[in-house]
Amino acid sequence: MNKYNTIVIGGGAAGICAAISAARSEHSVNICEKMPQLGKKILASGNGRCNLLNDNFDETFYNPAARELVRSILSKFGITEILAFFNGLGLETWSQDGRIFPVTNQAASVLKVLEIELRRLSVTVEYNFDCNGISFSGGNIIVSAGNGKKFTCQKLIVTGGGKTYPVLGSDGSTFEIAQQLGHTLVEPVPGVVPLVVKDTMCHYLQGQRISAAASAVIDGKKSAPVKGELLFTKYGLSGTCVLDVSSEISVAVNRYHKKDVFLAVDMIPFLDKVQLQEKLAQRQSQKLAPEEMLAGILPNKLCVSFKELFGNGDINSAAAKLKDFRFRVNGTRGWNEAEFTVGGIKVNEVTPGTLKSKLHKNIYFAGEVLDVNGKRGGYNLGWAWASGYIAGQTL
Repeated sequence: MNKYNTIVIGGGAAGICAAISAARSEHSVNICEKMPQLGKKILASGNGRCNLLNDNFDETFYNPAARELVRSILSKFGITEILAFFNGLGLETWSQDGRIFPVTNQAASVLKVLEIELRRLSVTVEYNFDCNGISFSGGNIIVSAGNGKKFTCQKLIVTGGGKTYPVLGSDGSTFEIAQQLGHTLVEPVPGVVPLVVKDTMCHYLQGQRISAAASAVIDGKKSAPVKGELLFTKYGLSGTCVLDVSSEISVAVNRYHKKDVFLAVDMIPFLDKVQLQEKLAQRQSQKLAPEEMLAGILPNKLCVSFKELFGNGDINSAAAKLKDFRFRVNGTRGWNEAEFTVGGIKVNEVTPGTLKSKLHKNIYFAGEVLDVNGKRGGYNLGWAWASGYIAGQTL
């Protein structure tokens, strides 16, 4: 049974950073990865471009329950340190609308420089290692796989990810390991995910894209609107503005099984309500047909979809509806279409500043396995780099 100073469960973004950090402290390190390759989710991130980070990077971009913990980590390894880390590996970066990418625009470049550093530091990797248990003996931690293989270590870092894209290795099995250790799981639900809406309009308009603003409406409470693209699909709604408010909706629908959940859409965010009323009144005075009232403002198919709003001649009512059109949300798409996991190990069960388990000596958590979820735009990968590196530091 091979013995290491540090074993890392999971060879994703957080796990690789944890291994590098530990190995730089002259530890012998082994990564136990269930897939036949490291970093498969890194390769898929940012549509293959890998949105590494964001120019605006602090704890306010994360779920409220996690902000104190995130602050404690970013104060030690924040944007300056992360960029210096990658620059030291030879990766050049650039910023586009605040989002930081490798200058090659290829996620493969990010993984390559990380793998070169792992090799330089003599970090070993055990591929196809499906961890199914943690035990303790004589002051050592024993990591076991389903095929009977075992390793021992002094320090264990659990970074096996959440449940998104299970085909890439994140199937929730790491949560089971953490629960075996006595940790509490906040029920994981899909985050940044398309919404299921049973509305004939969605089916009719599938494939149509518009600029819009979306808000979550849960138990009558409306969230702040987010502008972006709205995409109509055969199953409901997607697009950037929908994804940006979907996590809150997913928690309400999937975790708490709420029924009174809606997506409010401002179909014409570039005009305020008064401006829209004025334009509609002018068109009404020209005696335009109902299906022509929005011509030039919305795509033609949407003009037809909304023609009934103008059947009674009430322009103010039509404008109000277009600025706050409600879709009842019936559910979300699944883990194969979600970008992030919302939920995970309770953050108050790890120590701020170190991510050490409060329940077990020399066990640490990092990355998506914790109940830390950030907004789109590099925040979740940023958390993975930062938390992994801090968790990997010396015992």
